[in-house]
Amino acid sequence: MSTSTGAGDTHTDGSREHSTSTFLVGGELPVRRLGYGTAQLTGPGYWGPRGDARDAVAVLRRAVERGVTLVDTADNYGPSVAEELVAEALHPYAEDLLIATKGGVVRTGDSAWHIAGRPEQLRAMCEASLRRLRLDTIGLYQLHRLDPDVPMAEQLGALDELRAEGKIGQIGLDTVTDGQLAAALELTDIASVQNRYNLLDRASQPLLELCEARGIAFLPWFPLGNGSLTSDPVCAGIAGAHGATPGQVALAWLLRRSPVLCPTPGTGSLVHLEENLDAGAVRLTDEDMDRLDALADTPPGSGG
Repeated sequence: MSTSTGAGDTHTDGSREHSTSTFLVGGELPVRRLGYGTAQLTGPGYWGPRGDARDAVAVLRRAVERGVTLVDTADNYGPSVAEELVAEALHPYAEDLLIATKGGVVRTGDSAWHIAGRPEQLRAMCEASLRRLRLDTIGLYQLHRLDPDVPMAEQLGALDELRAEGKIGQIGLDTVTDGQLAAALELTDIASVQNRYNLLDRASQPLLELCEARGIAFLPWFPLGNGSLTSDPVCAGIAGAHGATPGQVALAWLLRRSPVLCPTPGTGSLVHLEENLDAGAVRLTDEDMDRLDALADTPPGSGG
């Protein structure tokens, strides 16, 4: 696969051409920017399985067949269910496939979860994920939430130790402000962040700008607005002009909005998977981008 040399190559003539489709996570792990997230392979509230495991396996395998090289999961999706499905479907893994998982949250029921960021907890979670995923090294291990009761240095220090031992490759953060990311960067290298960001929700814009400045991958969660985009008339009109769906326009907008954005939309449906991945072929015009950019005003200085 082709690779970019940094945060994604773009045209240098000042035009808003579509950026290349790859990103180097941590400056060394090339992935296609449109990936796949596994949360929707679990039941409501991320609890238990969703439907037949064979369907989930089929979706995961089809995603990789379509060229996905970034699969994002978490130990508490299920819990354990999503990681086990990833291993069942994709192990042994292709050399160019980056499996990203998360730890630091304990799920105890439907939509019930608790932050658990003590070093010994993070180590145990990471080692359990290694076993479930059948990996010697997790390419990207993300702290699912910063624990407010544990110093950041202790949480990141635990991940640094795991990285030094070869159990993880790169460190990521989930749901942080730009200030928290800046503080984390004083302690260690951060390869990625995950925050809510989509066509109608730009509250994490300052975080995105910091990621752009530092070459950090930004994996937006709820990239399709959790269904809210289907009723937006501007998005629907642009979608109609391109023979696309509003969801495809929303993903195409993310891919053009910033070269560090790496959306990983999730689904348990093969049809929906194909629709999402086809968004990579939608080429929005500069006028389209201007109209879509105007849909949400970002308050200056708001954090993620």
